[in-house]
Amino acid sequence: MTESAISSANLDPRRRRVLFRAWHRGMREMDILMGKFADSELAKLSESELDQFEALMDAPDPDIFKWMTDAADVPAEYQTPFLARLKAFHTHDEPIYG
Repeated sequence: MTESAISSANLDPRRRRVLFRAWHRGMREMDILMGKFADSELAKLSESELDQFEALMDAPDPDIFKWMTDAADVPAEYQTPFLARLKAFHTHDEPIYG
C-alpha cells in the first residue's frame, strides 16, 4: 500500500489535512502524484499555495490526472503557479510508482 513517507506530527492542522487528502485520493496514481509532492513540499508551501493545492484537490481525480499528463487542457481556474509547480515536480524520468 502506498502511504506517506513523512510524519504529520510536526505539521499544523491544516497541513495535516492536506497531507492526508493528498495520500487518500481514490485513484492510486493520484495518491502517488499528490502524495509524493506533499511529502516533499508541503512544509515549504505558502498559505496561497496551500489554498491552490486544496482547490486543486477538489477537482475530480481523472481530470487532474489528464492535466498532469497533458492529455487534456487545463481549465483557466486551475492554470495556477501551483499546478505548474506540481507538474514540474514530477518529471516522469522514472515510473511514478517507483
